Amino acid sequence: MYTVEMRPDSLATSVPTGPSFDLLLVAHVASAFIGFGVVAITGIQAFRARVGFAALTPGLRRYFRPGTNWLGRVVFLVPVLGAALVLDSGGTFGFGDTFVVAGIVLWAASAVLAEIVLWPGERHIQALVSGEPLADPGELERSCRRASLAAAAITAMFVAAVVLMVTRP
Repeated sequence: MYTVEMRPDSLATSVPTGPSFDLLLVAHVASAFIGFGVVAITGIQAFRARVGFAALTPGLRRYFRPGTNWLGRVVFLVPVLGAALVLDSGGTFGFGDTFVVAGIVLWAASAVLAEIVLWPGERHIQALVSGEPLADPGELERSCRRASLAAAAITAMFVAAVVLMVTRP
């Protein structure tokens, strides 16, 4: 059950409310900020680690310890919860709305970049930091640069998506 509330702006855009919509919205926003926040932090840590083994602090070594960064995978909840929001909006929002389509496209591009560049790069950095022998001394620096650039691009797409979701053009 939901109600439609009119916003007091010149566009008079209706905004669905109600317990289920509100909970889904909180979960959608939280999953986006957690998942994409961890992606941004991974990029920052990779940028810091690019200087080489001699400069790796215990904190960087701990961050890049082997294992899956599950908090970063929370980004996969974002479109699921977004779809649930559209379905629970009572027709106020639709899958053909510009901001919804753009959000899906930005999320898909982010997910592909994370799967193809960021997370494999993170696993490679983890292997190098945990003692895998280096074939090339510049290998860590290149892996860190690639991961940090991918994270920066993903973060930029996230910011663009947030702007779209808030402004709903």
